[in-house]
Amino acid sequence: MPRLSEVIAALENLWPAERAESWDAVGTVVGEPDQEVTRVLFAVDPVQEIVDEAVKLGADLLVTHHPLYLRGTTTVAASHFKGRVVHTLIKNDIALHVAHTNADSADPGVSDALAGALDLRVVGPLVPDPTDTSGRRGLGRVCELDPPMTVRELAARAAERLPATAQGIRVAGDPEATIRTIAVSGGSGDSLFDQVRAAGVDAFLTADLRHHPVSEFIAARAHSPLALLDAAHWATEWPWCELAAAQLDEISDRHGWDLRVHVSRTVTDPWTSHSPSPGAPN
Repeated sequence: MPRLSEVIAALENLWPAERAESWDAVGTVVGEPDQEVTRVLFAVDPVQEIVDEAVKLGADLLVTHHPLYLRGTTTVAASHFKGRVVHTLIKNDIALHVAHTNADSADPGVSDALAGALDLRVVGPLVPDPTDTSGRRGLGRVCELDPPMTVRELAARAAERLPATAQGIRVAGDPEATIRTIAVSGGSGDSLFDQVRAAGVDAFLTADLRHHPVSEFIAARAHSPLALLDAAHWATEWPWCELAAAQLDEISDRHGWDLRVHVSRTVTDPWTSHSPSPGAPN
């Protein structure tokens, strides 16, 4: 069986910590380097529900996309929910490793997994990593649809292919407009509007779109048919868990580690229900 330090080295090779954004907090949060690893669980959020799942599964390592501590803290007391997560992990000899924005910009990364879930053909990154001479790494992805489809059809595909959430898919724009090219970005994406405009795509699918940025984006587009599709944050990032698990499976096979790699299907999107307004547009 591999030691934690060996598995972490493999994960760091996939998602080097130095490629994370400066504000991010990635890497190993909890774990003894010499402990053996036989079972790994991938999930989006390091919340108590997921940690309890890791305990029940008998996992030795939990890999999440979102950080547990994005900002500094002065306590890991179990009276706080994050401290309780730390206590549960340590008591059960479960390590925690985080790959966040370094997984966003990876090749393949979070947006590649999102594009794959929607059967989109990736053309290249929306925001290229200037240090990547191959031109494949970076934030977001520009994709093509073959054959083209309407905004309404693509929204329906996204609602069907992505994990079910209370939000579903929201659309800004003409639902009957034809989409041939689209930008996608897993997680919060309204900071990428300038790059989306520059890419000249027909649509942008992402998450966490806020009222004012969307309103200003739509107003500034003049008569452009560009549409916005807003999915739940968790749903746009969950496909990466399957991609990452497959990558670790391949590494395990290559090294003869015989790891058992799992993906959590527990929905940790914070929104739990949705009541549409009477007479709301479809």
